[in-house]
Amino acid sequence: MKIGDIRDLSTTELEVAGRTATEELFKLRFQHHTGQLNDTAALRRTRQKLARVNTILNERARGIDAQVREA
Repeated sequence: MKIGDIRDLSTTELEVAGRTATEELFKLRFQHHTGQLNDTAALRRTRQKLARVNTILNERARGIDAQVREA
């Protein structure tokens, strides 16, 4: 998911996406440690998605406007 797509989501959808990414990351880490994970890049992609979602949520909580940051 790209940052523009994430910015278009509502706050509730972002919270759900964050919880989903956290659960997915837990499962991927568990698979990695047990040797069942084939696509290790999925760990990085999931961490990045979670970081993007958390960044947008923090921006909204602080009242930072995306338009001001991009200019």
